[in-house]
Amino acid sequence: MNASLLAVLNDAERLLVAQTGRAELATLDEDAALELEARIRRARNKHVGQYRRAASAAVAEHGGRGKARPENQRAAMKAEAFEETLSKVSRRVAALARQSAAELRAERITAARAVKQDQGPGAPGAVPAAGRKGPAAGQEPASDRAPRSPVMAKRRASTRAVGARQQARRDSR
Repeated sequence: MNASLLAVLNDAERLLVAQTGRAELATLDEDAALELEARIRRARNKHVGQYRRAASAAVAEHGGRGKARPENQRAAMKAEAFEETLSKVSRRVAALARQSAAELRAERITAARAVKQDQGPGAPGAVPAAGRKGPAAGQEPASDRAPRSPVMAKRRASTRAVGARQQARRDSR
């Protein structure tokens, strides 16, 4: 991080930023990284809010937040420092999340393969066709779509008409 950005931080803020070094982030597990990310996000939001409030208070005098920025440079630098720190931690959290998702996916695949190998058709312990739930072998699976029949079409039209009448009543108030 830029030395000028570190110079504007107080000791507690510097300690928080120091926890985001490459070696420190490498030792964190996913939960600890998420907790650190939350703390840094709160600090970033705090300093961005302070910068915006101070700059908006100076709008009447200067004519805009951007024109008031030179007087509010310290708050802007603190917000920028935490923004950079947050981006580093967020990248690490994303990497850890991808890693844990890949591990979980691999576990599920191996478990599914084990079940498939152990309980194929005709294997000992397999559920007979009569005890299974769902469609039988010759039947088509149940569809998510509503059947196309005159009765269903009339029911849908009636439901839409009721909704339209209710909306018309609300709109006329």
